[in-house]
Parts: sequence; C-alpha cells; structure tokens
Amino acid sequence: MAATAQILAEIAARAGAVVMRHYQTGAEIRQKTDNSPVTLADEEAEGLILAELAKAFPNVPVVAEEEAAAGRVVAAAERFFLVDPLDGTREFISGNGEFTVNIAEVVNGVPVAGAVFAPAINRMFLGDALGAFEGARPIRARPAPADGLIAVGSRSHNDAATEKFLKDFKVKQFVSAGSSLKFCLVAAGEADIYARGGRTMEWDTAAGHAVLMAAGGSVKRWSGMNLGYGKPGFENPGFVARGIL
Repeated sequence: MAATAQILAEIAARAGAVVMRHYQTGAEIRQKTDNSPVTLADEEAEGLILAELAKAFPNVPVVAEEEAAAGRVVAAAERFFLVDPLDGTREFISGNGEFTVNIAEVVNGVPVAGAVFAPAINRMFLGDALGAFEGARPIRARPAPADGLIAVGSRSHNDAATEKFLKDFKVKQFVSAGSSLKFCLVAAGEADIYARGGRTMEWDTAAGHAVLMAAGGSVKRWSGMNLGYGKPGFENPGFVARGIL
C-alpha cells in the first residue's frame, strides 16, 4: 500500500490509544456551541494527530473538527487533510465501542487516502490507490445481492428523509452502527448500502469514503453526483455509500 495510508493508520493508532485511556477512566463531557458533546479525549487525540501530521506532511493544511469548533478553520487547498479525532462521541459516552479515529487526505476534492480506526473493537481500516485493507488483510466491497441489500445506518442519528430514500431500494436487513464504521462495513462486504440525509461534516465522512472507494464502492450525493470535499463550511448534503454496482 502507498506510504500515505500507512502513515495515517499509524497516527490513527496512536490517537486511538489516547482515546482508549479516557474511555477506560471516564472523561468529562461538555457541550459545544452546536450542542454536540465533546470530551478531553477528542481534544487530546486531535492535538496528537495535528502534531504528527505536521511532522509527516509539513505545510499541508489540516481541517480538524475541534479546531473548527474553536473557530480556527483552515481554508481547503488543492491538497489537505481532514481529521475527526473521535467520530461517534455519543457512542464513546454510551460505552458501546462504536467510535473511530478518522484521518483522510484530500486532493482536488477527492479523498485519496484514509484511515479509520475503531480502538475499542480493534478494527483498523485503511485505503488508497492500491486498495483497501483491514489491518494487513485486503478487503473488497461486494456486488449487490440479488435477494436484497443489507443497509447500515446511524445508531444515534436516524431521520425520516433517509428512511424515505431507502424505500427505493430492496433492503432485506437493516443494521445500526455508530461513526464512520458504516462506510467500512460496506467496504468490507459486511453491508451493501449506507444512506444519510441528516447533517454531517466532511471530517465525519472523508476517511470512510476513501476506504470505501479503495474497496471498489462509491459515495454519491442523492442527486447522483460524486460527493466532493472542500465545500463551503465543510458541510455535506445527503449522500449514499454503496458497494460494487
């Protein structure tokens, strides 16, 4: 695999160790201005990731969730990184283990490399131009089964628009999961479709998007256009992530 994806995975693993230290001992929960929760785990993990990215990729801009929440928003560039140090803070707080560390490289609006690490369940996903992997094992999205799709959706953020969108698909089973693990389950062939109409930010999706694309899948807007990155405000529209069509 290319060097960038491996470096991102190594950084994500170190950040995951920081997150797990707080997960095991408990972390104070605060509310951000958008009323979403944040903990010291988010902030310490992000600090580590920013420092490590600065060493490995000097002068490449990084857009990170907690920096953005504090008003320190870096402008997107031709090449930049997107970081969510603790995706699934609600899952972290509830103790179900379905939270991830997300790091993605974006070039010309496309997530070309990404690492998604779920430290509580010890699953590391990474992807780049040479393929997608769980750890060292290659993974591949699967073609849509003829008897119906396995849909994976948000454990904490279900919405009526997404339910309506999925009615156009032959879904035989619905599985709930937290964080960007949903992209990775599709990438690994454990699910077939993940649709989301509710609000998400680019740092929530870029790393999982990179892994899924590397596994042969796709992520598109509900309009059918590819989901790109570096949008104003770094906010996503509704999207659908799918396996091999």
